[in-house]
This record gives sequence, C-alpha cells and structure tokens, in this order.
Amino acid sequence: MSAPTQSKREGNLEAPTRHPLDWQNPEFYDEGPLFAEMERVFDICHGCRRCVSLCNSFPTLFDLVDESETMEVDGVKKADYWKVVDHCYLCDLCYMTKCPYVPPHEWNVDFPHLMLRAKATRFRKEGAKAAHKLMSSTDMIGKLAGIPVVAQTVNAVNQTGVARKVLDKTLGVHPDASLPKYHSRKGRSRATKAASAVTAPEPVNGTTGRVALFATCYGNYNEPHIVEDLVKVFNHNGIEVTLVEKEQCCGMPKLELGDLEAVAAAKDANIPAMKRMIDQGYDIVGPVPSCVLMFKQELPLMFPEDGNVQAVKERIFDPFEYLMARHAGGKLKTDFPQTLGKVAYHTACHLRVQNMGLKTRDLLKLVPDTEIDVIERCSGHDGTYGVKSEFFETATKICRPVVTRVQKAAADHFSSDCPMAGHMIENGLKDGREPEHPLTLLRKAYGL
Repeated sequence: MSAPTQSKREGNLEAPTRHPLDWQNPEFYDEGPLFAEMERVFDICHGCRRCVSLCNSFPTLFDLVDESETMEVDGVKKADYWKVVDHCYLCDLCYMTKCPYVPPHEWNVDFPHLMLRAKATRFRKEGAKAAHKLMSSTDMIGKLAGIPVVAQTVNAVNQTGVARKVLDKTLGVHPDASLPKYHSRKGRSRATKAASAVTAPEPVNGTTGRVALFATCYGNYNEPHIVEDLVKVFNHNGIEVTLVEKEQCCGMPKLELGDLEAVAAAKDANIPAMKRMIDQGYDIVGPVPSCVLMFKQELPLMFPEDGNVQAVKERIFDPFEYLMARHAGGKLKTDFPQTLGKVAYHTACHLRVQNMGLKTRDLLKLVPDTEIDVIERCSGHDGTYGVKSEFFETATKICRPVVTRVQKAAADHFSSDCPMAGHMIENGLKDGREPEHPLTLLRKAYGL
C-alpha cells in the first residue's frame, strides 16, 4: 500500500484553495506520474470514505479496493482506475464540501482536477468516441437543430420510441433519458426583443447596473424563455441588459470530455468579447451555473497569467448573486404582487461550489407567503452523463433522493438553477409536472 505523507493535522481548518492547472506542461500527460498520483490520492480516499454518498466514482473505487486480493489500493489493477475516472463529472462537490485534505492541507488532494488530468491524458492519447464528441458540440447541434421546421421535427422525432432506440444504438443515448428541446426563436433574439430601455442605471454594491448577457448554448437553443425571463426581471429592477457581442459554448462539455485544446479555443472566442463589454462598463451575467463556473474557476485556473481571463472572472455573476448584491445596496424591488406558495428548490452543484451562499433561496424568500424547501443533493444529470446509456441508470439512482424530497415536499412548484437538473428530476417524478426555473418563478412573482 502506498502510504500518504504523514501529517500532524487530521483534516483542514482553513478555506480550500485551488492550484493552477498545469495542463500545458508535457509531463501533465505522462501516464507514469499520473497513475502514481492516482494511487496516492485513491489511498487517501480509501482511508477516509467521506465522499461515498456523492457521485459514483467513490463507490466504484471502494468496491474495487474491497474486492481486491489485498483489500487495499495496491491490489487494484491500474487499468481499473479508468472506471473511477469515467464516473467523475467534475461537479467539484467532493473538493468544496466533503474532503478534509484539500489544499492548503499538506496531502494536497484535488480529486476533480486529478480526474480531469486523467480525462485529458486519455483524450490526448486515444481521442474520444465520435458520439461523445458530438454530444459535447453543443453549438453545432443547436445551430442545426434550431433551424425553423427542423426544430419541430427534431423535437417530435425525439419523442418516438423507434427514434430513441436508434439514438441508443448509434449515439449511446438512453431511450428513457430526458432530451432537451430545440427552438427556432433563439434566446439571444428573444433577449433583444424583450429588452426595454433603462435610463440612468445606478451602480451599487460592486455592480454597475449595466449587464452584458452571455446567453449560453442551453439558454440560446434549448430554453430561450429563461433568457427572456432574465431580461424582464433585470429591466424591472432598473438594470440595463444588452448581449455580449458574440458567443459560443463556454467549453464545459469539452472540459468534461478532457479536450482541453477545444476549451482553449472556446476561451479565445469568448473572453475577448466579454472583456470588451467589461471595458465599456458592463458586468457579465449568465443564466446557467456551469457556464458561469467555467469563467469563474476553470478558465482562470487553466490560464492564471491571462489578464483578460482574470478580468472576466472578477466581473461575471450568477443572476441571483447579482440581484442580491443589488438588494444589499437597496436597489431591488420587493413589491411582489404574486405569491409563489411552496417551492421545492434544488440548488445546482455548480452553483454551490461558487461559494456565494444560497442567493436564489434568499431572493425567492423575499416573496410574501412563499416557502422555500432547499434540496442540496446532486441530480445526477451533470452535462451528458445523465443521458448516456452506460450511465443513465446510475444517474437515475443518484437523482432518486432528490425526487423523493420533491415528492414529500408536496410543493406548488419545483425548481433548479440548472435547467438540465430540473428535467432530470422531472424524469424521475413521472407525474406530468415540469420544472420552473427560478428566474421564471421570479418573473411570475413580479407579475411581469
């Protein structure tokens, strides 16, 4: 058994810190040091096991250990390490909420970024399945499927049993997985149409009152009403909203695939456009937590010396983070004519790890006669993981406690900051109810 470095401290009493990702160093992709580091970290995880209730990476690892001849990590075949890697979808919850050995602890455990290194190493050596590459090409799929007439056809076909069997055989998409719908009226065009003039927007509490919207692939192609809801709510609160001049996928799907060069290419397309808006006095807001996290955390760690990346990191916000900052400065309207009743609210993993607190809950609680039942568990969707045939059953199992909580809440609405997580919960409920995004609920409360 490989013994971890001895420490006088059991666990960490300091805030976790993140080291830059040394992905441009050729040694980053050397399998020898990679497997040595995986063995070291896996041994620490085996001795702790606090993360067993999170994703399936940890049960997979612990089963491999317990079923080995030595019942230690040294008894696990190196080839089986990839089974652990496959189940990590980079939610970051183990790092941010469970692991007592993250930096600055001297054991220096960063499980998600170790899994990312493994994914990147395998991608550089072997590439990826054509189906997985296609699934992660959200811009391309959205542009094609969002063509008028094509959108309606794709949506209709995706609901038929025969088509779903074909998708299962050809792309590895599980027949029972919830697939996103496509719209010919894109989020960006809806945002332009919905926006109203705001005279003299006021800066307050670290916000300028002028927002450049990064619509995201999902907001643009799959649920454009969320983008429209955001614009209406922000305008109602005296916040000017325009669009980032141009945008493409944030790069998160490619990050989960391990294609770091594609992530860099997306950065090169998005960051200059965002920085131009910041230079003009705008803040950046995006409606999907994973996309915001990409610019807040992953890109800054991949490009720590890129000043433009760091500038975007400081000026990009989650919508409710932005609105609550305005509220703290006395610039949020709280005259809600509509109540919401009881809301079963699932807080997305990629929102929780942004370390901003439960801003969505706090804002919705301002609505009179409204009760928020917060659910802080993973939905199991996590990008493409929850739709892939090989992982769908596991993802459904991960989501089951969330579904149970929603059922027990007997709420008037169920909601998640992550629209994909919302549909994963819907798929588990199977009762005809649909998720309502928090921005949609807020718009209803304002009577807009």
